[in-house]
Amino acid sequence: MRDLKVCRESTDGGGGTAARPRVRRGGFTLIELLVVIAIIAVLIALLLPAVQSAREAARRAQCVNNLKQLGLATHNYLSSNNVFPPQTSWPSSDTGGWGYNWYYAIFPQLEQNQIFNAVNFSLSPWDYGQTTAATAKVASLICPSESGTQQIYPIYASTGTFYYSVSNYVGNYGGPAAVAPYTGTIVPMVDLEGGQRLTAVGIQSVTDGTSNTGLFSERLLCFPSGTSQAVYPGGTNAYRAVFQGTYPAAPYSVTPANAGTASNPAILFVQGCQALSSSTPALYPSTIGSMLLPGYPMHVGLTSYMHWTPPNTPPCNNPADASWLSYVGPYGSASANSMHPGGVNVCFADGSVRFVKSSVSLQAWWGLGTRAGGEVISADSY
Repeated sequence: MRDLKVCRESTDGGGGTAARPRVRRGGFTLIELLVVIAIIAVLIALLLPAVQSAREAARRAQCVNNLKQLGLATHNYLSSNNVFPPQTSWPSSDTGGWGYNWYYAIFPQLEQNQIFNAVNFSLSPWDYGQTTAATAKVASLICPSESGTQQIYPIYASTGTFYYSVSNYVGNYGGPAAVAPYTGTIVPMVDLEGGQRLTAVGIQSVTDGTSNTGLFSERLLCFPSGTSQAVYPGGTNAYRAVFQGTYPAAPYSVTPANAGTASNPAILFVQGCQALSSSTPALYPSTIGSMLLPGYPMHVGLTSYMHWTPPNTPPCNNPADASWLSYVGPYGSASANSMHPGGVNVCFADGSVRFVKSSVSLQAWWGLGTRAGGEVISADSY
């Protein structure tokens, strides 16, 4: 028994029994754990902007591709008809004068024949028989950066509720109407305010050069029809509504005498739209781009944009305009805008797509909107 006891015990130098060492278990202290969490939080904070930037770059690339498809489809239409598609097919069989928007003219070239064939052009675009074509959604007409999710909007009319799909891409109606209206590439075939017929634009009319003339750009989706939400200047929501301009820039009110001066009515109109009080509510919060199928020559904000106020500014009515205010009239400013930081994508008449900064000078932006203004615009000006 004594031998067994000796085997189980160890002795120290003095012949005594040494204490068995205590085993320490591994683990983190609370301070160490907090330090690790803090490091992970810092890394996430550093990486998140880079991830978001990469995702936006991918969305913007898809948006560029969408616009290139529109440009290619339009050139195929041009090859067959010798003109760019008109803004609307007005007049049509509709007793109120509504026609069909330019989207439907190029749907066959966008490989959307099933939608085109679903349109009954002998009926009004407000007819319930147009439901299939009116509510058809086309993925290439929606920008991936768009934050709005509702792509079918209800329109409340006296005869009932109609539903229409929408698009983020709009045609170039022209530069400042105070200088000259209908100077773009996707224009109506009639000037109802001036009482004169217009003609669709052919490639020979783009004397400024197709690489210097806008064809399509972007526009955010509108709020749902009938919304009771008040919209104020400031932030991207303001791009989805129509505000009342404060300076009446009458048609052809820019003359050689005031063109380059502070009294230029077109510049004063821009300044008034950009200086709207933050407490000024939009007059029409839910009409911009609310319908893809029906079109009307004077309702610019449905399917068109203007090169007047700079990109990423609120749409603005012109007090000198007639009675087309709810959709922005031909002398107002239906601005180009997007969710892309710092500017908008523009498809030019040659089919190329370039990014135009929101800080572009007014003269350069106006020049890019006119097909025959004689402006000389360098690529580094936007």
